[in-house]
Amino acid sequence: MSTRHEPTDVVQTHPAPTARPVRGVERTLAGWSNYDRQACQVYRPEKVAELRRVVAGAPQDSVLSRGAGRSYNDAALNGGGGVLLHARLNRLLDFDPASGELKCEAGATFGEIIDFALPRGWFPSVTPGTKFVTVGGAIAADVHGKNHHQDGSFASCVASFRLLTADGRELICSRSQHSDAFWGTLGGMGLTGVVLDARLSLKPAPTAYLAVEHRRAENLDQALDEFAAHDHRFAYSVAWIDCLAKGKALGRSILMRGRHAPLNDLPRELVDSPRELECRRKRSVPFYLPQGLLNRWTVQAFNSLYYRVHRDQRAIVHYDSFFYPLDSVLHWNRIYGRQGFIQYQAAFPVASSRRGVAALLEKLAGLGAASFLAVLKSFGPGNASPLSFSLQGHTLALDLPWRRDLPELMRELDELVLRYDGRTYLAKNPRLSRTAFEAMYPETERFRRIKNELDPQHRFSSSLARRLGLTEAARTAVRAA
Repeated sequence: MSTRHEPTDVVQTHPAPTARPVRGVERTLAGWSNYDRQACQVYRPEKVAELRRVVAGAPQDSVLSRGAGRSYNDAALNGGGGVLLHARLNRLLDFDPASGELKCEAGATFGEIIDFALPRGWFPSVTPGTKFVTVGGAIAADVHGKNHHQDGSFASCVASFRLLTADGRELICSRSQHSDAFWGTLGGMGLTGVVLDARLSLKPAPTAYLAVEHRRAENLDQALDEFAAHDHRFAYSVAWIDCLAKGKALGRSILMRGRHAPLNDLPRELVDSPRELECRRKRSVPFYLPQGLLNRWTVQAFNSLYYRVHRDQRAIVHYDSFFYPLDSVLHWNRIYGRQGFIQYQAAFPVASSRRGVAALLEKLAGLGAASFLAVLKSFGPGNASPLSFSLQGHTLALDLPWRRDLPELMRELDELVLRYDGRTYLAKNPRLSRTAFEAMYPETERFRRIKNELDPQHRFSSSLARRLGLTEAARTAVRAA
């Protein structure tokens, strides 16, 4: 790969696409949680030129980019509209081995980047909990990882990206050029245009392993105190949390904190292959398991066992096990049954995070709302994106299996989060109302202004955008003007 660098303020235009017919295929799509399924007209362009033609010529009123389909709600669905798959647009385009800057197409996944970069001593600076997410999806949701307390969200490692707008322009967006488009697209859920490619800053990784410390916390207060006292010592910090524990054990946790391990920290048997890419045999869930298999009793039994067997210890752990524990089980979402589940993630500011997380856990424990996976993390400062989820404080993520009263439970959880000045993640909450959304995200109008400038006819839309009024409200404002 070359190490050429292009100007960061280029605005390109292309001639109008030819009248060649654009055809899609009707498919029923769902988010990763399988909670909602919608019929969409799907396109899978092979080249950027074909992608431009679809954006300009698809007969649907609106189109939307979709990466690997790993968002948990309707963020990557466009019911009745067009959906652009980027699976074929996943090339790695340029790499500077001295600085670790990588240029890749938006369809490249974190797994593909790791396969290329780790043998060369580099690793993604920020990574979500699965390596099957695409770069375009990571930009759209401004994803975060276990190192937010030190390094921030994905925006922190995005140097620039190329954005295709509805009128055929290509904007090179960065912090200094087209900065409104840059910050509106980061966290903008794909509503400003199509990200074609991006330049990312990777971080040095001397080996494929991490030096990890496990520590048990008897309750939520102890877990949060541990974060406050020791997060500065660890590049990565996260806690598994027992969401069914009550009373004095409310929020009991296993803290897992680590840093990239240098070669001289590895045991002798790993020294000969310090950058091994794969360490686990993958298994698959071949079919949907019976609904209700994950309930308060099975989850409670698992949580009790998990807490007992994880003692305070230090270990050298492969990156795959530490960052992506669920990736070794393909189609793991099928364990929740055909009716799916909801992943619910809330963030609370520092001033109210202790009370907010405790109230959320008390609510779930009181109802016996079993979460097989519950994760607690510290957040560092937020950024300039109007729709980015992260804010300085703490965040709690929960998997909630389907139950008859789930819509009502979600409404109550949203009210609770608002009571403590929190917000929920747009990539995960499929029941969030427009009223609650606007209360959680005070810069919504700033995002609408950015979208109006980039996409005045609202060619880019999604089921989430319509649910939250990000498309219809903005279109009404344009007409009124």
